[in-house]
Amino acid sequence: MPLIQISMLEGRTPEQKKALLSAVTEAVHTSIGASLPSIRVWVTEFSAEDYMAEGIWQPEKASPPA
Repeated sequence: MPLIQISMLEGRTPEQKKALLSAVTEAVHTSIGASLPSIRVWVTEFSAEDYMAEGIWQPEKASPPA
């Protein structure tokens, strides 16, 4: 039973999350032949205040120029 957890910043719509979960499920099914009923995929969301990348706390990260 493949178990896939996706951690990402909050802010996606339910439709975007559904599309992601569906695409990952299909990729696992296609790539390793796991049966669809055996695949479990879930999203864990977190806020920018809970995240640091490259030593930069994300709320302090400057927005890229437009």
